[in-house]
Order: sequence, then structure tokens, then C-alpha cells
Amino acid sequence: MVGTGRASVGALLVALAVLAPAATAQTCGDELPLQLVGNYSGLACAPVWNNFVLRYAQGKDNVLRVVLSTMYSTGWVGMGFSKDGLMVGSSAMVGWMGKTGVAHIKQFSLQGKTPSQVVVDKGSLVSNDHDHTVLVQQAKIYLAFQLRFTAPLKRQNVLLAIGSAIPVNDRLSEHQDKTSIAFDFTTGSSSSASSFPEGLKRTHGALNLFAWGVLLPIGAIVARYCRRWDPLWFYLHTGIQFVGFILGLAGIVAGVSLYNKIQANVPAHRGLGIFVLVLGILQILAIFLRPNKDSKYRKFWNWYHHWVGRLALFFAAINIVIGIKVGGAGNSWKIGYGFNLAVLLITIIALEVLLWTRWRNNSGSTVAY
Repeated sequence: MVGTGRASVGALLVALAVLAPAATAQTCGDELPLQLVGNYSGLACAPVWNNFVLRYAQGKDNVLRVVLSTMYSTGWVGMGFSKDGLMVGSSAMVGWMGKTGVAHIKQFSLQGKTPSQVVVDKGSLVSNDHDHTVLVQQAKIYLAFQLRFTAPLKRQNVLLAIGSAIPVNDRLSEHQDKTSIAFDFTTGSSSSASSFPEGLKRTHGALNLFAWGVLLPIGAIVARYCRRWDPLWFYLHTGIQFVGFILGLAGIVAGVSLYNKIQANVPAHRGLGIFVLVLGILQILAIFLRPNKDSKYRKFWNWYHHWVGRLALFFAAINIVIGIKVGGAGNSWKIGYGFNLAVLLITIIALEVLLWTRWRNNSGSTVAY
């Protein structure tokens, strides 16, 4: 009997654990708090993401009434309206319960990805602040607001995000989780927003990092430290640099396409990218103007070719770091490129020591190429 009792208790605990999420999860069957019924009755409803539930209705005067709800303990919850599904350039309504129990709901202009670029009381959404409400009830938060648009919304890119820290002085912390969806306000259906810009950004970064940060430095290392294997070093150098330049050019084309898509405000990154591309093109053109080995101009060509190449790689490395930062690439990119740089630098230092040792032991003659 004791064993049976223990088994029954165990089964009951398991059942409660399974049923607990279902009991607390957000559904469209949940009734709105009484405080919202007056201004927000008769809304359509759709589950949109995780525990987020969106209730909405559009009036004849193009006023959109919204109640966004989700599970809540602390932090902030936001809903943004975007032209392209991206955060930068969009406007959002964000609500939270303050530490003293005072509710807050404000509009934010998402001008960038850092907290200082998320500006309170700015944005393109037209609203009446008196129509906004935030309620926390039964571990759920409700953001209720009304927005006026120039025409009825149809398919609209919507951003949803949640942060774990309570904003201080209206400064939002980085979101804990987020998503971008395309929501149809006429049918109530939703789908993931196009990942084209994000995929294009990764392609742009990966191509340029591999070309300018890996292949082209390796080609330069071959040219400086492998000349005793003539003419193999020359063919390797030429082949690696050609492939690297083509991949880098493809990465720049992806960057131009990305810029045309999102109009990112990254003047330093763009300017350095153009400068490095020009240096790369000059290096390619220099190949067709290379004097013969016995020409009196060969040493000047060598100086030009060496230093323009080094300058291009130096500024390319700087621009890769800038690109990782402005693109918000994350720690994996930072660690990966940092490790790559460390390997290249250690390799160059070791080979340079060996080269100088060999030159000192020999006559130190310079081979022209």
C-alpha cells in the first residue's frame, strides 16, 4: 500500500508538471482584464510567437487597436512596426512594470542596435498617449495601445521582443529574445519575415573575411617566405591572390546589394571598403605592367607592389573588425577572426625570424620577381 501510495503521488506530480504549462500558457480563449474591456472589446485574436498573443481591430478611421499579451515576471515587452522586417529604422511600442509598481508604455525609435540608439518618445507611429495602457495580471502583461495609419494595414512586418531587465530612465536593455514576423491584419495569419537581409549580411561578412582576412594574407606570406621554391611560389601566389580577389569582389557586391536593401548608416565601413577595393584593383592592374627581371624599373615596381599589397591587407583587417562591430555579428565572429589574426601574426613572426636568420647566414641576395 505504501509503494502504491508513493507511485500515485509520483504520478500526480508528473501530471501536474505536464499540465502546469498548459494552465498558464497564453491562448485566445483567455478573457481580457476588465480594465481593458471598454476600449478593447470585439478584437480579433491570433497567437503569434511563443506565448505572445495579439488581439487587434482596425476602424474605419484607420485606427488600429492592439492588445499584446504574454507571460511576464519582470523586464519589458515590445512590439515594433518595420518596413523591411529589420530592427534598425523601425518604431516600437514598449511596456513594462516599474520597480515601484508604476506601469509604463512608450514609443521608441530604433535607430540602431545599441541602447543609446533606441530613443524614447521618438518614432513614426502616430498615437494618442492617453489611449495606452499596461496591465500585469496573473503573471501576464497586457500592452494596449491605439495607432493611426494613413491606410488600413494589410501585410505588415512586425517585431516582437522581450527583455529581462526593467528599464532605468527609459533606457532599454538588450532583448532576451526577439523575432520578426509578417502579420496579415486582414486575415490574422502570420509567417516568419524574410531573412534575405540577414542572410545577405552573413554572406557579405563571410566572403570578405575569408578573402581579405584569410586567403589574401596567405598569398602574401607565400610571396615573401617561399621564394626559394621558384617558380612554384609565384604560381601559388598568383593563384591564391586571384581567387581571394574574386571572392572579395563577390563579398563587396553582396555588400552593395545589402546597402541598397537596408540603407545602413556605416560611412567608415563603406569608405574603407571602397579604399581597399581600389588598392586591390591597382594590384591586379600592376600585374600587367610588371617589368622584366633585368629592367631598371623592376625594383620600383617591387616596392610599389609590396607596399600597396601590405597597405590593402592592413586596412582590410581594420575594416573586417569594423564590419563585425557595426553588423552586430556576435562573439563567434569576434573569436573566430581574433583566432585567425593570432595564427597569421604568429606565423609571420616565426617565418620572418627564419628568413632573417637565413639571410644573415647567406649573402642576403634579393630575388626579383
